[in-house]
Amino acid sequence: MRLVFAGTPAAALPTLRALAASRHSVAAVVTRPDAPAGRGKRMQPSPVAELAGELGFEILKPARPNEGWFLDRLRVLAPDCCPVTAYGALLPQAALDIPAHGWVNLHFSVLPAWRGAAPVQHAVLRGDDITGATTFLIVKELDAGPVFGTLTEPVRPTDTSGDLLSRLAVSGAELLVRTLDAIEDGTVRAVPQPVDGVSFAPKLTQADARVDWKRPAHLIDRQVRGCTPDPGAWTECASGQSGPARLKVWPVVMAAGAGLASGGPALAPGELRVDRNAVYAGTGTVPVRLGDVQPQGKRRMPAADWARGLRVDASTTLVLT
Repeated sequence: MRLVFAGTPAAALPTLRALAASRHSVAAVVTRPDAPAGRGKRMQPSPVAELAGELGFEILKPARPNEGWFLDRLRVLAPDCCPVTAYGALLPQAALDIPAHGWVNLHFSVLPAWRGAAPVQHAVLRGDDITGATTFLIVKELDAGPVFGTLTEPVRPTDTSGDLLSRLAVSGAELLVRTLDAIEDGTVRAVPQPVDGVSFAPKLTQADARVDWKRPAHLIDRQVRGCTPDPGAWTECASGQSGPARLKVWPVVMAAGAGLASGGPALAPGELRVDRNAVYAGTGTVPVRLGDVQPQGKRRMPAADWARGLRVDASTTLVLT
């Protein structure tokens, strides 16, 4: 089939590579416009735009996919189908009507669970044991279209959302190509989603990523892993010598069994204890051992190095929300 692919972030790169290597023909690639990135906030193309350029594909970057020039160009390209992975914009009906086989989306959950922008992050936050990916026909309602195929993937106890998304991006790309093959061969039909089991996964905010040290340790563990790498879990640290300072937090380790949790919480929520090679933080239940941290304006480093440099003492605590 003749395809126009739509995608934007790094998670869509395995799909673009798989499509380029498939039996189908990629006529063009649609992606979000260049955006400021990095410390200098220079305008940079999306990861998909960069790869599409390397592969020699025509690149379309509409600010909104309802723009007339974009719809006109899409009609001229006359795709049979438009596969999508994490494009990042809602498609108007005028665009949905152009390809004969519609727009087929790769979504990183087993629908109808976790419809929305952040399905992998919410699967980790909720503590799901299993997640997966789904290919479905895009309709006007968000992630509600009929399903072509699914796959499942276990959520490992130490998975960050980045780890899990990396695996799903690869296996999901294979699923999408198989779906397109089956559509062309006429061996698959889209099946309506169940009406039960619908859940939603909105984009996480900075407020969602702030660690509340009064919560149980296992929920803090999920929160930090679910917010890694984006939007990045964070807290504030205060001492007798200075006011609160922002501190980015990477995944923690449950400290039960390390001699800190017998008889109940050994540390009050937000209280710190520094050993020679480890830093422990109190939670609403058992302490956790901090992994890497990053003070504002500085590099990422092991928590023990940060504590030595800051000269953490009894007056130093993590700020409770």
